[in-house]
Amino acid sequence: MKLTKSQTILIAGDVLVLIVITLVGFQFHKTLGSAGTRILTTLLPWLAGWLLLFPHLRAFDTARARDARQLWRPFWAMVLAAPMAAFLRGAWLGTSIFPQFIVIMGGYSALAILVWRILYWFGASRWGSSSG
Repeated sequence: MKLTKSQTILIAGDVLVLIVITLVGFQFHKTLGSAGTRILTTLLPWLAGWLLLFPHLRAFDTARARDARQLWRPFWAMVLAAPMAAFLRGAWLGTSIFPQFIVIMGGYSALAILVWRILYWFGASRWGSSSG
């Protein structure tokens, strides 16, 4: 499957948002400076959960991303992806899953994705998108 420029921008923005949210979480716990590769134990399952679910909810559909009435899609997709991502993280680490982690990480990720997608929508509607 060949991605359009607009789809690549959407995916890159989503990935960047999840990276930032992960780093903010480590900073909130005051462990960012010593986290090193432990960051990947949160980021990679989160990205996997996101990327596995999002195509099914058509969250990478650029026509929908340019429609303000469809901004709910990425928000709710992240809410739905959070339990899967937490499960993947728990399985990888061999630890239990704390419900508050799912709620907090999922909630902040969903809000951050929503903000990013609103910015994308604003840019696409203001400058147009002849690039695909």
